[in-house]
Amino acid sequence: MKASRPRWFEDFAVGQVYEFGDVAVEAAEVLAFASRFDPQPFHVDAEAARQSPYGGLIASGWHTAALMMRMMVDDFIPRESSLGSPGVDELRWLQPVRPGDRLRVRLEVTAVRGSRSRPDRGVISQRVDVLNQRHEVVMRCLGMGMYRREPGV
Repeated sequence: MKASRPRWFEDFAVGQVYEFGDVAVEAAEVLAFASRFDPQPFHVDAEAARQSPYGGLIASGWHTAALMMRMMVDDFIPRESSLGSPGVDELRWLQPVRPGDRLRVRLEVTAVRGSRSRPDRGVISQRVDVLNQRHEVVMRCLGMGMYRREPGV
């Protein structure tokens, strides 16, 4: 979804929906990420995972969040205006993510608010859904991004 022109704070409006990304969840990456950051048995041990309530190996939710962030950086966040994020209000893992899944993002702008103390910027609130190849929402995040206003406007 790479933008063909720069996007600034003024380019966002409540109700806009963006869909982007396509990433394959690879078993080796699931194991590597979980081994380093979330070594629970259902993330790192195929046999233990088969015996878990998940019935097989699943990606760490934090891995899913990292994949979402990569898709956002690659396909949504405008480099010319992004000022980072003041945080996330909610993060939910709704379905297990398994090796072989393909993930994409659907983002809806839920609020747009200019800064009173810093008139050169504003905050966009957004609902971000990560979907698998079956169109199931596997993760939902309510967060915010800070963006510069377009210079000279």
